[in-house]
Amino acid sequence: MNTDTYFYDPLKGHGLPHDPFKAILAPRVIGWIGSLNSKGQANLAPYSFFGGFSDKPKVIAFSSDGYKDSIRNIEETGEFTWNLTSRQLAQAMNKSSAPVPPEVNEFEMAGLTQVPGRHVKAPRVGESPASFECKLLQILRLNDLEGQAIHNWIAIGQVVGVHIRHEFMEDGRFNLQAAQPVLRAGYKGDYFELGSPFEMIRPET
Repeated sequence: MNTDTYFYDPLKGHGLPHDPFKAILAPRVIGWIGSLNSKGQANLAPYSFFGGFSDKPKVIAFSSDGYKDSIRNIEETGEFTWNLTSRQLAQAMNKSSAPVPPEVNEFEMAGLTQVPGRHVKAPRVGESPASFECKLLQILRLNDLEGQAIHNWIAIGQVVGVHIRHEFMEDGRFNLQAAQPVLRAGYKGDYFELGSPFEMIRPET
């Protein structure tokens, strides 16, 4: 028997003081999502399960634990924005995560500048180092192994516009070190800052 790893079956529980799943899948870029509902009311909310899934075309997605305002708004309008959370914007991002009624504007609540997109009406965060404008491709409700619907929805969007603030451009590149993105970690309240980069080129076939 291999005793080199701690093994557990997620359906039977992890047997630890804290669930390690999100800590292992860390750090993660935050899905800070701007949207509008059909009445034109703005919403801004962070999601810890987020990623990019295609480069050509550029496709991103985030997962919502529960049918929240962002999913509802995106279903209604077919649009959303993604906004990079910098270290400077960390507290504002955290404020926007508060569970408030749909009519509350998180941009205003967090003291952020609400800027409309060029190709979408969904607002972006004006202070963010970089933002994507996205149009909806699919919203999927996830099923488990038994085919039962679970309480998680994934919104998948194609990027139709990219905004980069000039102060974060250097020699034609996006300066990630200057932007200092906030990265979500695993346990409650855990976030990381960007560490030191290193270069490693993939082998050519």
